[in-house]
Amino acid sequence: MAVLASGIVCKAGVSDGEILQKALRTLGLNRREVASLGIYKKSVDARHKNDIKITSSVLLELKDKPREEALCKRPDCRSFIEPQPEIAISDKKRDGRTVIAGFGPAGMFCALMLAENGYKPIVLERGAEVGERVKAVESFFSGGELDPETNVQFGEGGAGTFSDGKLTTRINDPLCRYVLKRLREMGAPEEIIYTSNPHIGTDRLREVVKNIRGRIISLGGEIRFLSRLDGISLRSGRVMSAHALGEDISTASLVLAFGHSARDTFEMLLGSGVVMEPKPFSVGSRIEHKQTDVDFSLYGADSRELGLPKGEYRLSERLKNGRAVYTFCMCPGGEVVAASSERGGVVTNGMSRYLRDGENANAALVVSVDKNDFPSGVLGGVDFARSIERRAYRLSGSYFAPSETVGEFLEGVSKPSVSPTYRPGVIKADLADVLPGFVIESMREGLSVFSRRMSCYKDPGAVLTAPETRTSSPVRIPRNGGGTAIGIDNLYPCGEGAGYAGGIMSAAVDGVHTALKIMASYAPYEG
Repeated sequence: MAVLASGIVCKAGVSDGEILQKALRTLGLNRREVASLGIYKKSVDARHKNDIKITSSVLLELKDKPREEALCKRPDCRSFIEPQPEIAISDKKRDGRTVIAGFGPAGMFCALMLAENGYKPIVLERGAEVGERVKAVESFFSGGELDPETNVQFGEGGAGTFSDGKLTTRINDPLCRYVLKRLREMGAPEEIIYTSNPHIGTDRLREVVKNIRGRIISLGGEIRFLSRLDGISLRSGRVMSAHALGEDISTASLVLAFGHSARDTFEMLLGSGVVMEPKPFSVGSRIEHKQTDVDFSLYGADSRELGLPKGEYRLSERLKNGRAVYTFCMCPGGEVVAASSERGGVVTNGMSRYLRDGENANAALVVSVDKNDFPSGVLGGVDFARSIERRAYRLSGSYFAPSETVGEFLEGVSKPSVSPTYRPGVIKADLADVLPGFVIESMREGLSVFSRRMSCYKDPGAVLTAPETRTSSPVRIPRNGGGTAIGIDNLYPCGEGAGYAGGIMSAAVDGVHTALKIMASYAPYEG
């Protein structure tokens, strides 16, 4: 047991060591009494720009346990037990191996948990390992051919590998901290454990996923790259085998962790009789501002002058028409990237490196859509998003993305102040030729609202680059309380592609929970 002490307030720019010293003074302790001491959570309070504070909580253990128990009775303290997965392993035998389709956050953490408990999973990843993946993506960014199997969406690490590596989440699951600590073990920076908006950065995340792969393989698991799940065999409500690269793999269970962009896999599963349903998602564009303008909007000064993290934000508004307009996946000091995974379609996303040292900040500016907005049928949302992506491609006849300034978008007046970062390049275009009218009108209303909250949103020279269509999965694969698909007792929908996550953290946590359900259902593989 440890003590969690909260409400440690310091001025902006203090070091972690100064925060810990303030905590000891607040609690009336000296360092000799403490067995261990560290920051549990740290956040910036910038509500008052002339008085920015750092608010922290600290985790400590005392050498004197009765004193520790007494400390927990303070109103600003409580006892704390480090969250761990509750593992229960069945002794029920099943033929075959656990097969996991997809090696993004959900698939990685599911495979890691299973491998560490003797299950020796087989992972099928349609894209390449991360080194080859980086080469393919950089080639595409530079104007080369799109590889539909290895790109920003597909390959080792999933879509998050080419993102900011953001680890923020809205889920309140105790295993979030467990996932953060495992990522730290695999090479992520120490501060992800305690910062309020943790990130790894796409550059450092690549090493983390390689280390996770090495751990799984060292325990008898297999990672098969360039191996797309292209069929399943069902009999009597069970998956008997998974098909990839001409091989039928006997399965004790099959985990579907293939991400939100595997549209051909959705089609295959639907054709095989797997129950699926359409799900709301969002579409829009990327918006870019100067990072210094974002900092001034939030802090009233450059973040570097204050010793604060690069400014980042999240904005949302429920419009009178009932739709939500909001920002998503904000990337400080980052770039807008080409995220296509199908030939003949343009898709944008955002990416930052660990240092977040780019000139621009970008975020998705998106509007909610639901089944009333797109064609009927389970895959109506897929068709809706695909039509937008193809419309964008037809404007240029290439993977150049349609772009215009906020001034052009709102008033038809061009006052450029921000240079677009999207590679391979942008074309000047009216976004109304790409996005549906209701999305355009909702974005315009949202920009008006957000300009009253952040000064950077008043800049008519900010850049909009479209389309952003891959905010989340357009389908959900329903599952029961045991985590299995409807009517199939060993098929486990998991993560973002199955409709149960929205980012690296929630997907990884869902992967852990899925592994726990599998372990509770049958014994480890003995072959």
